[in-house]
Amino acid sequence: MNKSKVLTLTKPIGGHTIHHNGIFSPNDEWIVFDGRNDDTKIGETSTVGMVNVHTGEERILYKTDRQTIYGPGVGAASFSPKENMVLFIHGLYDADEKEPYDMTRRFGLAIDTDNPMQGIHMDARDVVEPYTAGTLRGGTHSHCWSGDGQLVSFTYNDEFVDSDLRMVGVMVPNENEIEVPKARGNNNGRLYSAIVSDVIREPKWGSDEISKAFDECWINGTSKIAFQGNTRNDNGDTITEIYSVTIDPGLILSDSAAVGKIGERPHVPKGIRQQRLSRTSKGLSDLRHWLRSSADGRFIYALAKDEQERNQIVRCEVSTGSFNYVSSFDFSISSPINVSERGDKITFVADNNVHLFDLESKKLDKLTSYSSNDLKVVGAPVFSRKDDKIAFNQFVDQNGKLVVQIKLIDLNQI
Repeated sequence: MNKSKVLTLTKPIGGHTIHHNGIFSPNDEWIVFDGRNDDTKIGETSTVGMVNVHTGEERILYKTDRQTIYGPGVGAASFSPKENMVLFIHGLYDADEKEPYDMTRRFGLAIDTDNPMQGIHMDARDVVEPYTAGTLRGGTHSHCWSGDGQLVSFTYNDEFVDSDLRMVGVMVPNENEIEVPKARGNNNGRLYSAIVSDVIREPKWGSDEISKAFDECWINGTSKIAFQGNTRNDNGDTITEIYSVTIDPGLILSDSAAVGKIGERPHVPKGIRQQRLSRTSKGLSDLRHWLRSSADGRFIYALAKDEQERNQIVRCEVSTGSFNYVSSFDFSISSPINVSERGDKITFVADNNVHLFDLESKKLDKLTSYSSNDLKVVGAPVFSRKDDKIAFNQFVDQNGKLVVQIKLIDLNQI
């Protein structure tokens, strides 16, 4: 197995956590990060920045005002594939000890990297009934740009109704900014938001109904999203299967009533219907990961456990639902996966090392040479847009303090 040279790109004390995808700028010159030193601490994190992949220069793009341990908090930033624009989670501005940052109290904020600190509210939030069409009243999370940079997917939890039921939603372009009444917890939005997954609390056994929709991806070359859905099998066991939904902005914009009324969650717009793709005996792995599309949109890649309970790569054919194992490693994958832009390779972490798997030849390269005693590699490795680099996070000991830093692998050196 080949080892590559690993560069520690970031040096300053302070966290440099990268999102699970979309961290490279469109020209691959910059990597966006947030200031977390702990994946669970978005609510306590105040900064989003970017680092130059050649020089290590860092620039602060956004810093919260009056940050405390209760919020507002920022994190999980990704670049648009087409513009020098980054999008990230932002907690509500008035977060305090009584109402801290929470999964139901956040939205997506964007920054043009040429205009730092000038936040752009992407999704509108309206908690004053009657609710404004195209708004939400909960929290959006883990935003993901479509390939053309026009649409944004996200997961959502409502603040007032069934707050524990996670859903998938989208933001689509609208002729005008979504304007809402001035009120505590409200903000305008550049894009029009809607929920596109149907969830219910108790799915019927053996049905296609789901109680949770989450951790989605855009299917390349299409207007579809693939997402994970928790359903019940014939025995009543909860398993996770792959679902898809076609995003039609015209249908979404035409159903103003989908915003819902007081005492309701937002509805799925008329004409938008989810479809079950996979039908398996065990479902997907319970390891947190996001679905990934092949470059041609034919397959969805995910993780599922083998007979030895090891996480392996699986793929589901979008047109038929055919589901099969792609890998048979003698170890268990321990991180989310990412597929190269060309669609020929997958990267992941296992046994505290970054790996590169060739989907056609089945060749596996271990790109790092850490032991289990070395400081932990965390999060998901991410390909650059030209597929010539992989960035990943690892703890580094800096003057006795463990700090999450960004490391970079040059794939041309393999």
